[in-house]
Amino acid sequence: MNTWVYVDHFKGNALPSSWEAIGVGKSLGQVTALVFGSSVETLATTAFEHGADEVLLAEDASLEDYRAEAFATTLENLASKQMPDLLLFPTTTRGRELAAMAAIDLKTGVMVDVTALEVVGDKVTITRPIYGGKLLTRETCSSKPLIITLRGRAFPKPMQQAGRSGKLTRVAAATGDFPTRVEGYTTSGSGVSLADAGMIVSGGRGVSNNPAFTPPPGLDEKQVEVWRGQQGFVLVRDLASALGAAVGASRAAVDAGYIPYVHQVGQTGKVVSPDVYIAVGISGAIQHLAGMRTSKVIVAINKDPEAPIFRLARFGVVGDLFQIIPALTTALKKKMGK
Repeated sequence: MNTWVYVDHFKGNALPSSWEAIGVGKSLGQVTALVFGSSVETLATTAFEHGADEVLLAEDASLEDYRAEAFATTLENLASKQMPDLLLFPTTTRGRELAAMAAIDLKTGVMVDVTALEVVGDKVTITRPIYGGKLLTRETCSSKPLIITLRGRAFPKPMQQAGRSGKLTRVAAATGDFPTRVEGYTTSGSGVSLADAGMIVSGGRGVSNNPAFTPPPGLDEKQVEVWRGQQGFVLVRDLASALGAAVGASRAAVDAGYIPYVHQVGQTGKVVSPDVYIAVGISGAIQHLAGMRTSKVIVAINKDPEAPIFRLARFGVVGDLFQIIPALTTALKKKMGK
C-alpha cells in the first residue's frame, strides 16, 4: 500500500504525533513523508530516522508560516498526480484542517480521530470513538485516496534510528495570491503541551471550594469565586510541576474564569490520551469524559463518592483535595529529590 504521511510541525519543530503516524504507515508497507515549510530539510532527515522511506520536500519562503490554502494546494498538486492509496494525518488542528480540505480537493472520503486500523487486501477498516467516547464504531471508505486522521498517543511512536536515510525528492510549493496572511504569533504560556503530554493533572470547579482561601478586600461575590478558583489551580500546577505533567481543566473551570481556555479538556476543548490523567475536583460530565476517557490510567480525587468520574477511574481518592493535593505534592517532591 502506497502510504503518505503529513508531518505536522511549527517552525521546523514536529509534533510527536507525526512520528506516530509514520509508524502506522510503516506497519502497512512503504511510507512517504510530506514535509512542507521553509528551511525544513533537517525535518526531512528526522522523518527518515523515524521510518520514512521517501520524503517529498516542498521548501519555499511562502511556506514559512502555515496557511491552509497554500499547504492544501501543494498537497493536492502532488496527490492528484501520484495518487497514493492512503493519506495519514495526525489529529491536530492543522492536520484536521488539511485532511478536510484534501478530501474536498481530491473528491474522496476522510475518517477522523482514528484509534485503530486494520488492512485486508486494499480494504482499510478503522475504529474510532463516537457519542462522546461512549461507543466505538468500525468504518470503511471505498473512495481513493483514503484519508485518515490518527488520534495522538493512540499508536506507538517508532524508535528513532540515527543515521537512517531514504530518498529525498524536492517538489514545487504552490504559489498564488492566497487570502490568508499570518501577522504574528503569541505564546500561550501553558507549559507542557496537552496534546503531547504523557501525564496530565486537571482541575475542575471543585478547586475553588476552599473557604480557607482568604481573598483580598474589595472583591464582590463573583470575583471571590474566581480568585479562589485561581488559588486552587496553584495547587494543581504545583502537583503538575512535581510530576513534569501538563495542566488541564474542565469546561466548568474555564467558563468560571479560573484558567484560560488553552487548558480545556473535553468535547469542546482538547482530546487527550496520556499515560496518566489525574482529575482533581472534576465531577465527570459527559463532555469532559469525551476528551480524556482513552487515557491509559485515570486517577480521580473528589470529595463526592458518587461523582461519575469514579466510574471511569482506575484509582479513586475520596476526600478533601485541599488536604490531599499538597500532601501528595510534598511527598512526590521528596521522592524525586526536588
